[in-house]
Amino acid sequence: MYTPAEKQLWSGRIDHETDPANFRFHQVVQLKNIDEWKEYNELQREFSLIGFVSDEGVRRNKGRQGAAKAPNKIRSMLANLPYHINNLGFIDVGNVNCMNQDLEAAQVELGNYIDQLLQQHCTPVIVGGGHETLFGHYLGVREYIKEDAKLGIINIDAHFDLRNDDPPSSGTMFRQILEHDKQAGYLCLGIQPWGNTAALFQDAAQYGCKYILAENVTTDDKTYQVIDSFAKQYDYIMLTICMDVFAFSSAPGVSAPSPFGLEPKTVRDLIRFITGQPNLLSFDISEVNPEFDENDKTVRLAAYLIAEAMQGISKQKL
Repeated sequence: MYTPAEKQLWSGRIDHETDPANFRFHQVVQLKNIDEWKEYNELQREFSLIGFVSDEGVRRNKGRQGAAKAPNKIRSMLANLPYHINNLGFIDVGNVNCMNQDLEAAQVELGNYIDQLLQQHCTPVIVGGGHETLFGHYLGVREYIKEDAKLGIINIDAHFDLRNDDPPSSGTMFRQILEHDKQAGYLCLGIQPWGNTAALFQDAAQYGCKYILAENVTTDDKTYQVIDSFAKQYDYIMLTICMDVFAFSSAPGVSAPSPFGLEPKTVRDLIRFITGQPNLLSFDISEVNPEFDENDKTVRLAAYLIAEAMQGISKQKL
């Protein structure tokens, strides 16, 4: 299921060949084969990008398929952005591919690789794929921190993803986690009433989920206090971003577009605040669907958000 990183995805403008102040992502990135990871024990405090090539969860959830093409499209867009990451390195370790609709096996493999990255003192940057990416992300983090550690998951999303479907899909991950992990907690920012049934709001209350409706998300002390209070309850936190949290005008290329979603600047500011939390381990971004994008608008937004998240994490690691 694993395929190594592809060099041709990382190209772009060169302003200077040797001056790091002029470098862009494609000039900084190192390509590594994660199956040979033991050779790279000297790497410390790197960002490690890994893709999850899957929209099997979206298919099962009866959404618009196409997110499997996002990891490589986002790499190509990220490649040309200036690198403002405070001297921390950046490596691309390739993709985990969902084969033969075996989502569960692909999620386990993604989790194994994320555990390896964390053991190497790297910060995983996981690029989906459908939001089923999150469950593989979670498996890796939980394996790394072990079962007794308290884990808080912050989800920037229009949907709770607490569905009770069988088989699991891109809409079931948080129920899967919360039913079996009593040390995990869940905060969702950006919930849309028209994207969740009354039953899902009832389920959120039953599982003790905290959430803020999209119409109430602000970039001021009120929202930040909720995030800060949540983060302080846990030993570690992880961040997941579903691109359908945005208004359709800003992100048309998603599985489930919404006319009442959040604005990019609002989410950017949330990311800046969350990535400043000292106990953040990793983050993923999911549900970019290039098949339905307009002039790469959604792909570009996702690339910018990844860069913002990396910059935020780099500030608290130095």
